[in-house]
Amino acid sequence: MRIVVRLDVMLARRKVSSKDLAARVGITEANLSLLKRGHVKGVRFETLARICRELDCQPGDLLEYEDDGPGDR
Repeated sequence: MRIVVRLDVMLARRKVSSKDLAARVGITEANLSLLKRGHVKGVRFETLARICRELDCQPGDLLEYEDDGPGDR
């Protein structure tokens, strides 16, 4: 099981660049890039809320749970 980050999809839908979003949310482009690629162990709710506000979306639009199958339990 894993959480998949779909931030890149929402950025494309909203036609917002990573650079612009990072500036508006108040995080570095490097940290946003790590989040986009799913290379983080966690994200602060405050940061997630700011991203959702800027992209006019819900957390569920950005994060998705995937079950790898019966052997993953």
